[in-house]
Amino acid sequence: QVHLVESGGGLVQAGGSLRLSCAVSGLTNEPYAVAWFRQAPGEERYFVAAITFKGNTFYADSVRGRFTVSRDYAKSSAYLEMNRLKPDDTAVYYCAADSIVPEFSDPAQYTYWGQGTQVTVSS
Repeated sequence: QVHLVESGGGLVQAGGSLRLSCAVSGLTNEPYAVAWFRQAPGEERYFVAAITFKGNTFYADSVRGRFTVSRDYAKSSAYLEMNRLKPDDTAVYYCAADSIVPEFSDPAQYTYWGQGTQVTVSS
């Protein structure tokens, strides 16, 4: 059974930083990509960043240069380092994983999801 568990969310002032973690278990038999999405109240779930099994990274324009996605294969974990945070970054952040992802920014491509972690950026 596959489980994704996010952690690291919280309240931070604008300009501050947070590091989100995503622990993945149960996906041991095939390589997989990990992505981060976010969803604000009343809005759709939007793509933030993704990292392939080979370590290639992709970012939404709104976070490129401020956020960094990475993964630790030994710990079966992925991370989202968020710097220079803005109030517009406030949302619930979800990590997602799947083995075959033709379009990294499409949430429908991912089978496995975490429960989400709240990030709130105050002005």
